[in-house]
Amino acid sequence: MIDSPLALATVIAASTALAFWLDYRFPALGKLGASMMAIIFGAVLSNLNIVPVSSVVYDVVLGPVTSLSIAWLLLSVDLRDLAKAGARMIGAFGVAVTGTVLGACVATVVYRSHFGDDAWRIAGALTGTYSGGSVNFVSVGREVGLTGSLFAGLNAADAVVTGLWLGATLILPIGLARFYRPVEAPAATEAESSTGAPADDERHRNHPYFAREGLSAVGIAALFATGLILVFVSQWLGTRFPQVPSILWLTTLALAVGHSPLYRDAPGAMQLGSVGLHFFFVLIGILSRVSEIAAVGFEVFYFTLIVVGVHGVVVLGIGKLLRFDIGSVLVASQASVGGPTSALAVAISREWKHLVLPGVVVGLLGYAVGTYLGLGVAYLLRISL
Repeated sequence: MIDSPLALATVIAASTALAFWLDYRFPALGKLGASMMAIIFGAVLSNLNIVPVSSVVYDVVLGPVTSLSIAWLLLSVDLRDLAKAGARMIGAFGVAVTGTVLGACVATVVYRSHFGDDAWRIAGALTGTYSGGSVNFVSVGREVGLTGSLFAGLNAADAVVTGLWLGATLILPIGLARFYRPVEAPAATEAESSTGAPADDERHRNHPYFAREGLSAVGIAALFATGLILVFVSQWLGTRFPQVPSILWLTTLALAVGHSPLYRDAPGAMQLGSVGLHFFFVLIGILSRVSEIAAVGFEVFYFTLIVVGVHGVVVLGIGKLLRFDIGSVLVASQASVGGPTSALAVAISREWKHLVLPGVVVGLLGYAVGTYLGLGVAYLLRISL
């Protein structure tokens, strides 16, 4: 078993690099996405007992590395880009998030007696992660005080259910497309697609992980300094004003700085944040041991399944009533459940090229609002149970 801190850090970094490389090199694996591959690699390493269940390296990734990654990703969010997403995608994303909130409430009612005082904590963490991706899971989970074994088991259940829903959104268009409005690309996009550029090149140009950014040592140093300052200040404010969780300070401050004249354009912020976030994804896989789910009981898996199940019924049903096309519905759903990378994977794999940017935009919006929603749902359920 690998238990040296340096060796473990190397394994996590290598797994992250391999996930990105496979996503880049093989379009078929790109449909799965680097995020899901990182989780799978971590799960394989853990369930084969190649890496330990706990380590100081994991504490560093879950703590400062993840906080720094959140700060960088939020610096890259430009809320003005919502205009590029379009009213239909924003509306579909709103429906998807509403489905997540309803699913969390339903699951809490069903399993309130089983989980007791932890039910509202689970609901909050799952609301966060299914409103913008796994980056919000650790943020909300840490703030509401999920215990070690429950945190690990819920992590495992989240990883499994997220993978199942990703597969579902890739398959559902085959059978459901005829019940929805047709997916129609704008004329400009169709014109661009007829330029003769290889499909693989076009995929790489549209992919936020593969697009080339002009970086300098000064810019990288500024991003590190700004990110660390934001993490430090948010934690300091969290201790001075404990009624406001530090993650909300971090989210608010990072969004404010990201929209200031100094950081209105922050090249490299998304790339650095994405790498750090995928360290976290590998760690999610490492913590996703079947034994961990069994240790806390498979009810935690069923709880998670109810949340995503209700989410799916709501987004597909309301999307049909509002006459959304199936592409907007499912890309928005993945932006909510898996974050921008999952939304990107669905848009690219189904060849809905005009939905790539809107999916990424609302997915980044999910990063911004997921923590607020997760904590809001958690504390609302806490006082109402």
